[in-house]
Amino acid sequence: MMEKSVYSDENASTAMEYIANSSSVFTPPPTTSPTIENLDAAEETHQFDADAAFLLNITLICCTLLAYYLKKNKCYFLPESAVAMLVGVFIGGIARLTVTDLTLFSFSPEFFFFVLLPPIIFEAGYSLEKKQFFENIGAICLFAFGGTIISTFVVGMLTFWFAQLGIIHHVDKNNPMEALLFGSLISAVDPVATLSIMGSPELQCDNLLYSLVFGESVLNDAVAIVLFKTFHKYYDPEGPEFNRSVIPHALFSFLSMTVLSILVGAILGLLVSYIYRHTTLSDFPKLEASLLFLFCYCCYATAEAIQLSGIMALFFNGIVLSHYNSYNLSNTAQVTTEQFFATLAVTMETIVFLYMGMCVFTGRFKNWDVFFAFMGLLFCLIGRAMNIFPISWIANCCRRRGENKISIKMQCVLWFAGLRGAIAFALSMNMPGPNSDSYATATLFICMFTTIVCGGFTEPMLSHFGMKSGAENDDNDGTFLGIDDLLVVESSFARRVSESIHEKYSRFWRNLDENYMKELFGGAQHQQSIGLSSRSYELGLADENSDDYE
Repeated sequence: MMEKSVYSDENASTAMEYIANSSSVFTPPPTTSPTIENLDAAEETHQFDADAAFLLNITLICCTLLAYYLKKNKCYFLPESAVAMLVGVFIGGIARLTVTDLTLFSFSPEFFFFVLLPPIIFEAGYSLEKKQFFENIGAICLFAFGGTIISTFVVGMLTFWFAQLGIIHHVDKNNPMEALLFGSLISAVDPVATLSIMGSPELQCDNLLYSLVFGESVLNDAVAIVLFKTFHKYYDPEGPEFNRSVIPHALFSFLSMTVLSILVGAILGLLVSYIYRHTTLSDFPKLEASLLFLFCYCCYATAEAIQLSGIMALFFNGIVLSHYNSYNLSNTAQVTTEQFFATLAVTMETIVFLYMGMCVFTGRFKNWDVFFAFMGLLFCLIGRAMNIFPISWIANCCRRRGENKISIKMQCVLWFAGLRGAIAFALSMNMPGPNSDSYATATLFICMFTTIVCGGFTEPMLSHFGMKSGAENDDNDGTFLGIDDLLVVESSFARRVSESIHEKYSRFWRNLDENYMKELFGGAQHQQSIGLSSRSYELGLADENSDDYE
């Protein structure tokens, strides 16, 4: 018993000594008041941020006023996006000479993809003229999916072969996957400049042409991003030599990612529509509008979090919400959401092109390869031609002659309208490997050239090729005889099959949509449209009395 007591006392005394010695661990660190130097540094940082925010707001106001001036005076030779880009070049040059920290004046890809891009993509889907879009869905998908893949491999392999021949430099000569990454990102068509011209009511652009350009652009961006992400997974700058078996796996991954992204967007859109349909959120317009905005970002974030395409998911999410949920909103929320998303998209587009212009001086690129930039532009024109003209012929095989046919003149305008923009440049900023600066600068040059030069020549192109509503557009005068005129016969088997499939699908969809989907998720049959002129609330998979089938 004594031994036990001594042992216990020794343990107790040891524990007390340990606590005494380690008491400093539990003592909070002494608080120190901020020094004058720290306060001055914080004040200087705050003042710099305030000055930068003021400059950015003044610049955006100037860009908006310039856009108003161009629209009012019908100055079609200079698109609004080109104006924002040129203003950005001017501001970037001043910042490079006067500012030491250029962080706030530099283009951030992550800020672009997670803040600036989602409102633009959602607005494109939410305000989509669905009747025109779905009437031409076959041709649009051919251009957006098949055309993007063709352009990717044409541009990528031309870049790789010219590098192997020693004609261009700063390109990996051993692994074509790097060149294919460039081909995928530069295939992202972003014709904001062209659409801003074509959308002008004074020009009265051909409806079919506008539908094809718009539909291809919004889907093409998503396809290009998915292709870039897919090739990025299989590219290792320091890895072994290229294995040809990688390409089929990459294409399968691309197709699966595309399908899953569309499903995520559609399912979340239906879920949101169901919530609005079976609750009384319409009694609280502020809450329903706020929730709709949050649900949109939730869709984009969900797709990106599970490594899918947020753009693809968000675009189809917007289409579903426009078709079903717009009728579940109160009249106030309907007008508010439409105008809010449109205004937000315009503002974000202006910021994007402004920062692209700034990057000419604030990008701090170490490698400017002017020759590669010009060759890249040439490769883009070749790749665009090799997908527009053959795919137009395939599409015409399944279309009736007449107004619904993609004429050779229209194909020329489609080829010319393949501008490159912010998405291509943002992807180039994420290029891996030691040659990333060469690809980024070449992409920036191509984006600026196509936006300013090609965008400025859009109106003359429309006039020259007769692509305005009411203009004479006779392709049978022998001046513009396309390959489709020579090879497509009036009673082709492909046309009859496509019309049969389209009619059956349209009938099946109308039955499903009217009798089941709208009962659960809302739709035009449940309440009257408020008559917003800027949107069509019919899904428009082709009217039964329409003769313009795919």
